[in-house]
Amino acid sequence: MHPLLGYIDRWSVKPGGTVTLRVGSAKNAPFETRIARILCGDPNPKGPGYREIEMPHATDGSHPGKEQGTHLGSWGHIPSLDLTAAANGLTLVVTAWPTTPKKGRQGVFAWTGTDGTRVALEIERDGAVATVIAGGRTTSVSAGRMLLERAWYDLWLVVDAAGKKLTIGQRPREGHPGFDDSGEASIALPAALKLGAGSALVAAVPGDKPGAKPTAHYNGKIERPTIWAGTDAKAALAAQKGPVPKDSPPRLLACWDFSVGIPTFDLADVGPHGFNGIVENMPDRAMTGSNWSGREHRWTHLPEEWGAIHFHDDDIGDVGWEKALDIEIPKDWPSGMYAIHLKSAAGIDNVPFFVRPADGGKKAKIAILLPTITYHVYSQFVRPGFGAQNRARAESWGALTQQPDENPELGLSPYNYHSDGSGVTHASMARPMVDKRFNHFIMLDQSEIGSGTYWLNVDSYIVDWLTRKGFEHDILTDHDLHAEGADLLKPYSLVITCQHPEYHTDETLDGLKGYLDGGGRLFYLGGNGFYWKAVFHSQAPWAMEVRRAESGVRVWATEVGEGYHAFDGSYGGLWRRIGRSSHKLVGISFTAQGTYNGHPYKTTEGIMDPRVAFLRKGIENQLTSGVTIGERGHMGGGAVGHELDRIDYHLGTPRNALVIAEGHVLGHPDYGPVNEDRLNQFWPGKPEDLMRSDLTFFETPSGGAVLSVGSMCFVGALPVDNYDNVLTRMMTNAVERFIDPTPFKVAPFKADKTERTPTGPDGKPVGGGVGSPPPVTSHR
Repeated sequence: MHPLLGYIDRWSVKPGGTVTLRVGSAKNAPFETRIARILCGDPNPKGPGYREIEMPHATDGSHPGKEQGTHLGSWGHIPSLDLTAAANGLTLVVTAWPTTPKKGRQGVFAWTGTDGTRVALEIERDGAVATVIAGGRTTSVSAGRMLLERAWYDLWLVVDAAGKKLTIGQRPREGHPGFDDSGEASIALPAALKLGAGSALVAAVPGDKPGAKPTAHYNGKIERPTIWAGTDAKAALAAQKGPVPKDSPPRLLACWDFSVGIPTFDLADVGPHGFNGIVENMPDRAMTGSNWSGREHRWTHLPEEWGAIHFHDDDIGDVGWEKALDIEIPKDWPSGMYAIHLKSAAGIDNVPFFVRPADGGKKAKIAILLPTITYHVYSQFVRPGFGAQNRARAESWGALTQQPDENPELGLSPYNYHSDGSGVTHASMARPMVDKRFNHFIMLDQSEIGSGTYWLNVDSYIVDWLTRKGFEHDILTDHDLHAEGADLLKPYSLVITCQHPEYHTDETLDGLKGYLDGGGRLFYLGGNGFYWKAVFHSQAPWAMEVRRAESGVRVWATEVGEGYHAFDGSYGGLWRRIGRSSHKLVGISFTAQGTYNGHPYKTTEGIMDPRVAFLRKGIENQLTSGVTIGERGHMGGGAVGHELDRIDYHLGTPRNALVIAEGHVLGHPDYGPVNEDRLNQFWPGKPEDLMRSDLTFFETPSGGAVLSVGSMCFVGALPVDNYDNVLTRMMTNAVERFIDPTPFKVAPFKADKTERTPTGPDGKPVGGGVGSPPPVTSHR
């Protein structure tokens, strides 16, 4: 792990508020802090230049360091489990769906008595294993039958204390012809076993030393661990296949029903004693169980069929570092992007945060809405090789060198797979996020002036542009909008969303819609925005969940029956599939994706429409129909690229929308249309219809307006020629008009607008009958 890293407890803070900084410093080395307001985070010497303003603070200076590590792997913790009632005999049954049975030792359930006695059910390469540790001696027995991955098994362990015998067994829920995976074996115990007060772990075994974190983390699903007094395994197995025991039948000691409390971290024991527990490091809940019938897909309607938890050996939650500093934000600090710079003898880091405007204070006319939910979801996006690939350039630029692939201890992002091949559904910001830093780049951009920046460093171009042009502005975040809704945006004449606002919640979309319905004006300065749904955890605001159900451009797909979020029970996936396509909000939506290379726009006849005459102010001779703009940029070399959005009236683009420029990526084989547009083997349109960016304007019925650019590379074109190119001058004109209080008037759409017929790769129409795909919209 990088020798000096930090994180804070929130993205944004108001003047007078406090952020808590946590720092891990290798070998307890002391570290220094200073705070700066960031105007531009791009380290590229051929770019606009890294720019900051020192913000002296009482905490500036040297602080004692503390080495702080992380622990990967999720588990369940049952702090109190008294087995005294099973002193003469105990039967433990667990239903399991292992995903890496060949990995080696993995804990399934482990009880530890107050005297150090341990009874554990584990799996190994050769099947289920029972282990007893007592009196300094270890006794183990294996079923001797390999388990298949992604298959349901009942595993059982019997401790016959009176007969001094330990038994292990495994049986598949469904037979696997030609594969013998059912087995049972016993071994003598050297002495009678004392069972009494203790605690237990699910999906792991205790560490070797007192206070150590659990080890031997399990990969896969676990369902309904149940403990019975006595040694009747046959009856226990029969009960395991039936409904969860009710009314505490005789001999039942404990039964953890994982279908109870799904949105929480709680583990409910529905047995007679209430030996409840919690989960640690955010395993996946609302997972289909062995009894899932397919009758329902929403777990809230039939929760008893979602009684499994999927644990992973690389899950991560709150890393729990000790506090280094509380930083109170002075009341006179302006709204903006900020960074806490950290420095020790071994390394440097910076921790971003954002200062909101003060309550009751003067608001600017413009608010930049930073896509912190997207930052959050993308945090720790591990891309193998990026650290080594980027290092030489980063060092030559004086940029931060740390990358997620070289800091595996910090976990993964929902753009990665777990070690067992399942998709990562959770994102934690209670940890350092080394790819969310200023003075940092992600991509090795090969274009002449390419910066390779992403996320907040690209978004800092917007701050830099507005600052240089003299436009006062405030900084807000998606997290703020989620909490406060449209009221947060009401004071502003113009709200600017940024380069990649891909992830949103119901609350943030409601807030933006409410703002526009009230006459607000909006810039959408990116691509692939408002695409996926994400939800927050009610007990832990640092945790987010993403379920990638049904369709969309995605690195992994949600398993069948697991498309509803555990955190709140809502359906996951594309906003388009949920009924809230961004076409309705900003006129355009994701249509094509490719590599990190940029291309120009070509203006359409729409640029000459009197409705957008304000865009051409002072550049009337340069900005006419058919000219190219944005032909250079610091993201891939041009304004159009990476991920593109286009209009589509069929999906909700307002009929008065005016496309003023188009950008195409034809001739680049690494680009392709989004898969949700295709219903059969043909794409519903020609490549030039589907793989384009539509720079779009429309007025809203309440006197507001929206300007959407439809490209992730767009913002990278703003700084070219010291923010004095035709595209940037056009956008500066747009700012001036959008903050002008004069209402926009809705223009009627022209009746001659056409919708193109879907065509195959040969240019001939496809479909045409019942079930043919919707046509691709043309603005022409």
